[in-house]
Amino acid sequence: MRQGSDSQTVIRFRAAGILLLLAHLLFVGWLTLRPLDVPWMTASNLRPLAGIRADLSLGPVEAARRIGEGLLLLAPLGVLLPMAGGRLFVSPWASMARTVAAGALISLGIELAQTGVPGQRVDVDSLLLNTIGVALAHLLVVPMCRARLRRRKRRRTKPVPRPADETAQGSTPTIPRVGMAP
Repeated sequence: MRQGSDSQTVIRFRAAGILLLLAHLLFVGWLTLRPLDVPWMTASNLRPLAGIRADLSLGPVEAARRIGEGLLLLAPLGVLLPMAGGRLFVSPWASMARTVAAGALISLGIELAQTGVPGQRVDVDSLLLNTIGVALAHLLVVPMCRARLRRRKRRRTKPVPRPADETAQGSTPTIPRVGMAP
């Protein structure tokens, strides 16, 4: 989708993706990096899956809420990052790998930035859930949308049929190479 006759559409698509991506990242930054006024703080969780196990012990409703929050926080990045990239014809696995890696790095940056914010704590399970949320959103939305956009582009750029009297002329004749004179 980067090149072609409809470059204005590509530019608008990418601009919308970048604008929505920045808005979402600003919202996530405000939500996760604002200081909280709490009477006490729990220790940071650096053991993978320990926080998820603790959430599961709180009951199914509270566990679903907490795990769902972790999955949904950065999930829009799974759609917005490829949208901001503006690529229509790309390997699905390469797109998935790039998007998940970028989501994991953004989540890691947020978790590391939380070390200096009063009332916030570092949780490795948040990193895992955020990354899984990005991957799930990408898998559920991006391949379907790209296929739809490719079909729409193919419909718009159908080849023009040749008239019946115009036949192929064959290959273009070539001139054999002649060496240089001494």
